[in-house]
Amino acid sequence: MKVIAFGASTSSTSINKALATYTAGLVDGAEVKVLNISDYSVPMFSEDLEKEIGQAEGAQAFLRDLADADALVISYAEHNGHYPAAFKNLFDWATRIDREVFKNKPAVYLSTSPGPGGAQSVLAAAVGSAPFFAGNVKASLSVPNFYDVFDLEAGQVKDDAVNAQLKEAVAKLA
Repeated sequence: MKVIAFGASTSSTSINKALATYTAGLVDGAEVKVLNISDYSVPMFSEDLEKEIGQAEGAQAFLRDLADADALVISYAEHNGHYPAAFKNLFDWATRIDREVFKNKPAVYLSTSPGPGGAQSVLAAAVGSAPFFAGNVKASLSVPNFYDVFDLEAGQVKDDAVNAQLKEAVAKLA
């Protein structure tokens, strides 16, 4: 199984990318490719610009990479209760090329934050909107208090309960 994982963030120290990477690695025998959202440069979306330049190359590349997957593990960063602007912009460009961005591939949606909220607002938005973009969410999980449950140096979850929940979630990708 080929799993594409990414954190919906452009931060070089993204805790959501760390969580997605770790979680994808829990898929037995999977070949995991971790995407970096910063690699998909797109200008700020507007219909006027779209008429001028057509389809943004960064969005085309993003869609090509997603097409290679058998399954997806996405961890959504939250900025003020919503998607980070850079991810939302890339997603907007991608949906103009192909509204069915996720192609009904089985997916695990995650979110995390340093605090007790675990980025639940953005996760709820992502899960709620998934059907409009051919998202096939098999499981979703918010992980609060990231730095208490994740060992950044080791790149792994250190909380047994969270680890069990993540393993249960990825088992649904098969």
